[in-house]
Amino acid sequence: MKTIPLYELKKIQSTFPCEKITNVDESAKFIKRFFKDDIEIFESVFILLLNNASKTIGYAKISQGGITGSFVDVRIVCKYAIDSLATGVIIAHNHPSGKLIPSESDIYITKRLKEALNIIDVSLLDHLILTYDGHYSLQENGEF
Repeated sequence: MKTIPLYELKKIQSTFPCEKITNVDESAKFIKRFFKDDIEIFESVFILLLNNASKTIGYAKISQGGITGSFVDVRIVCKYAIDSLATGVIIAHNHPSGKLIPSESDIYITKRLKEALNIIDVSLLDHLILTYDGHYSLQENGEF
């Protein structure tokens, strides 16, 4: 007989820091902690999950790619948002090249994520591009 997984909704305590995020600089600083020393080596994508009070409730590494790209699966982002009961998501990825200019695919995936998250009543608050020296907010720059 084939077994099937059991799904349940429950809160699990962790040591994840619960901090209020009120601006782009705070979110970039918070998310940069996840990249560690590899921010200039290969592209990675993380999401930061927030509650209705703009406090951090979790994060997830969505993808790790190569030097010039990384894949984002919209379904995985939505899964983490639903599982955490998040009301807001900030997505961030790094550009190992050090360039803070969004590519066409960066803008495209941002729009797709925003549309998908809206369906489940979750807001895409920002998409950050991070480098060792700085950050770029697609939201602040009217990219979505």
